[in-house]
Amino acid sequence: MAPLTGKTVFITGGTRGIGRAIALRCARDNANVVVIARNASSESPIVSEIASAGGRPLAIKSRILVASIFLVNNATILVLKKTTDITMDEYDMMTRINTRGTFQVVKYALPHLQKSDNGHIITMCPKPQLDERWFCRNLAYSTSKFTMGLMAFGLSAEQRVFGIASNTLWPFSTIDTDGLAECGNAEFQERPRKPAIMADAAYWIVTQDSRQFTGNFCLDELVLRESGVTDFEQYNVVPGTKLSELSRDHMVTDEQLERLSELRALAGQQ
Repeated sequence: MAPLTGKTVFITGGTRGIGRAIALRCARDNANVVVIARNASSESPIVSEIASAGGRPLAIKSRILVASIFLVNNATILVLKKTTDITMDEYDMMTRINTRGTFQVVKYALPHLQKSDNGHIITMCPKPQLDERWFCRNLAYSTSKFTMGLMAFGLSAEQRVFGIASNTLWPFSTIDTDGLAECGNAEFQERPRKPAIMADAAYWIVTQDSRQFTGNFCLDELVLRESGVTDFEQYNVVPGTKLSELSRDHMVTDEQLERLSELRALAGQQ
């Protein structure tokens, strides 16, 4: 029996991009997959895709709702602007989804998660850092994502007594999603990776013992390398892309980069 067979996975922002990839990866285990998004409905393509992959789908149209056994906080609003350029409507929307939304989903998910024998929460955000690089150009966005990270870390401590794991997940490279195309930064779009790398990393996290693996700030490639994956060509959007040519995401820590360099060297993949 696959690890997620009969389990319920609840994914915010689950109809496209990274959320969609995670939904389909979990569906392959015959999991119950609940996706929630502003455009979700029983007619959404993701519903038939989940069913075809082997899962039991449910799509809910809403910004935020309740959760179940595994919770993936994937919904995010991306506005890359300086303080003088961002509008208050943009700021309010971003904080409502990124920070308040994360807290609200977790709050109503916890009674369900506390009944699980292996409850997991994954929040899609980087490790919080006091580094000027991440604030000087995108202050509002960076603070919203770092706040999500603080919530995730705090939840690990708060919910440990119930055996609930709370971890974060962030990509080393940019990921080929609609959000990437909409951000308008050509540099980010040159050589991204497929959403599948985040889906595989998320799958590995939620199949760990929630009482042992919690409170971690995970990087997709690090998670997969440490779990034994060696083929990373499969995740390249542009075939043959070298590791050094990947479009790097922001807010990856120096510590993560150092560890990643060590593992790549051991694999002869610098």
